[in-house]
Amino acid sequence: MAIDDLLDEHEQGERVRTWLRDNGAGLIGGVALGLALIGGWQWWQKQQSAHQMQAGTQFQSTVDAIQAKNLKQAVPQVAALDGTYAVLGALQLAKAQLQAGQRDAALATLRKVKASDPALASIVRQRIARLLIDAGKAKEAVALIPDGADASSLEVRGDALVALGDDAKARADYQHALTQTEVGSPRRRLLELKLSDVGGKPAAPEAQS
Repeated sequence: MAIDDLLDEHEQGERVRTWLRDNGAGLIGGVALGLALIGGWQWWQKQQSAHQMQAGTQFQSTVDAIQAKNLKQAVPQVAALDGTYAVLGALQLAKAQLQAGQRDAALATLRKVKASDPALASIVRQRIARLLIDAGKAKEAVALIPDGADASSLEVRGDALVALGDDAKARADYQHALTQTEVGSPRRRLLELKLSDVGGKPAAPEAQS
């Protein structure tokens, strides 16, 4: 091998060693940071998995208490649930309370629910509205249902308006609900009956948008 080649290799080696001396700490720190991030991500995933398992176990325990009609025990259990489990638990508890003749307790349970999912929030509002109608508070029930709501919500608001004696507005809500209801479904037949009861006439399916 030529002397010039050896000098080039020696020079290159010196450059590498110099670079490592200047940048070694940063390089090691970067590797350490990368390993720490990987370890942190894995730890976070394990924590999330453990939390989900714990939440599922708590929810099942709550459901068991409700099914066993241990409603006093179920109340604090539902309050301790998080997220979607809290909403589902509250819906089941309220249903059991209503079946046990505890309408006011069922209403209180549902009023505490904070549902971030729009579909679940709509179901909760419908349940509250029906309980309000049953309690003679139909005006409050109407206020719960926004304009442009889904068919089920519009039906509930129509029922509340009927309770208030406002058949004209009830007809409008039932008709609006019918436009969002599948032809041939049991729900549609019920809506048609309600519409007829308040002086409306269901349009032919092909005439509805």
